[in-house]
Amino acid sequence: MKKKNIKAPNPKRRMQIAIGIGVAIILTVIGVNYNLDLANLKGQKFGNDLAQIQSDLHNETANFDANLTMYEKGQISKDHMLNLTDAHIARMQNILTRYDSLSPPDSFTAPLQLFRLSTQTQIDSDSLIKQWVQTGDNATRAKSDQLLQESFQYEMNGLQSYNRAKSGASQ
Repeated sequence: MKKKNIKAPNPKRRMQIAIGIGVAIILTVIGVNYNLDLANLKGQKFGNDLAQIQSDLHNETANFDANLTMYEKGQISKDHMLNLTDAHIARMQNILTRYDSLSPPDSFTAPLQLFRLSTQTQIDSDSLIKQWVQTGDNATRAKSDQLLQESFQYEMNGLQSYNRAKSGASQ
């Protein structure tokens, strides 16, 4: 019978394999953490950008509402109110386009669409306000008020959806 040559284990080789496995594990952990940090930063940037749009929208709306109240009290002429309304609608359109530049995390796509729909509906309402100022037709004003209520409902739904997505993302 021939004796098989059995190699003695090389402790140096085992150490190299163990170090290689350790380095691979460390690199994997670093990579996963890096990707999680990037996702968190992307989500945080999206949230900050959306909050800025909503703030600008609120300020623009409050300013327009103040002008509308002044018009209704006779403190602003019809022509001046029409000019203010045109400028307001242009600013609202600008705000609307800012939603398109956002890059939401997947779970925030639905809330973003609702906020955008709210703003578009508000622009439609404001366009009817302009018509009402031009014509004095109360049916146009009533339709504007109806659209404004729809806009508010879209915004509330968007806020609820946003909060659900936010609480789901933080779990």
